[in-house]
Amino acid sequence: MEPLTNKKKVLIQKPLTFSERIYLPALTKGLSITISHFFKKEATIRYPEVQREMSINWRGMHSLKRDENGKERCTACGLCALSCPAEAITMIAAERKPEEKDLYREEKYASVYEINMLRCIFCGLCEEACPKEAIYLDGPIVPSDYLRKDFIYGKDKLVEQPLEKK
Repeated sequence: MEPLTNKKKVLIQKPLTFSERIYLPALTKGLSITISHFFKKEATIRYPEVQREMSINWRGMHSLKRDENGKERCTACGLCALSCPAEAITMIAAERKPEEKDLYREEKYASVYEINMLRCIFCGLCEEACPKEAIYLDGPIVPSDYLRKDFIYGKDKLVEQPLEKK
């Protein structure tokens, strides 16, 4: 195969000196680097025992909030599902029955609210789109699991517990 240009790069290999041939300086330099790492601070955190400090703009697992009366804030408007670029949120709206007046704020509520955590990219757009401030990404780290179906979180895992009245 012929080169595309007539330019040739001539490589000149200079002979090794005596100290380079016995590899002693290279060996001592490598050992000194290795030994210096013994005395440096550890870069890893022992996770289950030590929790690392999260930043101010941390986005953890989703949580559906309740108001001060213990009613769910979500009115099933669907803006969070529309704003989700990964299409991870699905919901089904339902009309509130008279006996459920103390559970939901508005006439309409989300009877089914699911987030597929495998699809979620934790961008926070659902949090910004919600007009009722019902969804926040303020929970813990999403725990690991072996089955895909365990990463679809429903209202049972997302809705925060109501405040106990004294």
